[in-house]
Amino acid sequence: MTTTRTLYVIACAAPPTRRIEIPLRAAQSAGWDVCLVLTPAAYRWATEDAEGEIEALTELTGHPIRHQYKLPSQEDVLPPPDAILAAPLSCNSLNKWAAGISDTLALGLLTEAIGLRIPTVALPCWNAAQHAHPATARSVATLRTAGVTVLLGGDGFVPHPPKSAQRSAFPWHAALDALPS
Repeated sequence: MTTTRTLYVIACAAPPTRRIEIPLRAAQSAGWDVCLVLTPAAYRWATEDAEGEIEALTELTGHPIRHQYKLPSQEDVLPPPDAILAAPLSCNSLNKWAAGISDTLALGLLTEAIGLRIPTVALPCWNAAQHAHPATARSVATLRTAGVTVLLGGDGFVPHPPKSAQRSAFPWHAALDALPS
């Protein structure tokens, strides 16, 4: 008897989201049933940047791509997660998440994950100026204290200079390696 592990990938509007198929395929290769949840801004990027992108991602995951709360009368269309990967995580979403704000489906799932004790890995993506804001360090510390694995520095994400493209490859492998086995 085989059991399926479900991974929610929650992606914010940051440049690595344009290549979200990379971690989706890698997680599937590692045995995860992958569901994709986008922030509203990331969803807008996906629908405006590439015609058919949402359909292609739906086909890749085998699940609808969620980006907004469902109505109370609607059934859940995704299986419950066994783990969550928040990547790329924007500075905006980081700070809202740490403050317990759940004004989007993506943030609602992330805030609940802490209370439900769902293993959660966060791989940030922001620039050095955003990183220097005092709220950022406090938010990272808050999430780490709550049990979230935040991959920042070292083998994780290293903030890039403002107004410049990130020159190094986004460390998707570090996030996938940090997930429970």
